[in-house]
Amino acid sequence: MSDADVRTLTIMIPCYNEQESLPVLFDRMDRLIANAPERLRYTLLFVDDGSKDDTRPLIREYASRHPDDVDYLFLSRNFGKEKAMYAGIMHTHTDGLVIIDADLQDPPELIPEMAELWFQGYEDVYARRRSREGESWLKKATSRWYYSLLQKISGVEIQRDTGDFRLLDRKCIEALQRLDESERNSKALFSWIGFKKIEFLYDRDKRVAGTTKWSYPKLFHLAMDGITSFTIAPLKIATWAGSLISVAAFLYALFLIFRTLISGIDVPGYASTMVVMLFLGGVQLLCLGIIGEYLGRVFMQTKHRPNYLIEESHLGNPDGESLGNTSPNRRHWPESE
Repeated sequence: MSDADVRTLTIMIPCYNEQESLPVLFDRMDRLIANAPERLRYTLLFVDDGSKDDTRPLIREYASRHPDDVDYLFLSRNFGKEKAMYAGIMHTHTDGLVIIDADLQDPPELIPEMAELWFQGYEDVYARRRSREGESWLKKATSRWYYSLLQKISGVEIQRDTGDFRLLDRKCIEALQRLDESERNSKALFSWIGFKKIEFLYDRDKRVAGTTKWSYPKLFHLAMDGITSFTIAPLKIATWAGSLISVAAFLYALFLIFRTLISGIDVPGYASTMVVMLFLGGVQLLCLGIIGEYLGRVFMQTKHRPNYLIEESHLGNPDGESLGNTSPNRRHWPESE
């Protein structure tokens, strides 16, 4: 088989304090690379998002043993998983890209099956979870409700029960590289770019080690990013709510005027007055909060700060020749932010 018939595939692995799971991940990736089909060539790209444990030394040592197959990016601090994935996407030069978590909840052994669908012409092979071991019913339920809501209000078809585990063709990679927004929700962006998609069903495993880094406040922030990035429906809801309350207040004022003309002046009840005041004040604060969410994201975007900074890297060039380790003291500014 000639080199022209071989497709290159980067497997990007975002990491943050994953020292417990990395040894198991390395073993399974070694087997994956050793059993790669003839027409597929893998490259591993680790993106460390400011880990505080031994994640970086482990990755560095693993890359030294596999200089032709393993690359890495070490970000200067913890920027968040979304921006770490964006850093990996920006440094992907292969024909395709697979995104997979370091905790091995998404089995890497499924990548060849996903690649077969890619060879058939599909450009976004997204893995949909048939079952999700090790996750609470609350997390599953809130995830289902959120993506159902997002699909209804955004106007974009959102793939449900899917995460970041997917295979993207070069067309999708280049489209994502053009989206440099600061408040990112990759799952929604994967849907927004379109292209030829196909579902790949699988059973999600438990974490092999460690604990999840996604707390409920972080998940809520990610959900808000998804909503505010893809729809202005909350602003419209605030407008309609304000309009309806104004109409109701006007009608109630007319009612009071006519009642006073007919029955004379009476002293209104304290309780009803307080209820109306608190209700209107709550609605006003809610509307201001919605406006503030959008305004805050506009403020962050207009700063034009880079989404990430790289402290250390080991990258091969597009032709696959290793460029070796750069100095740990060298700072890299991303080219396109």
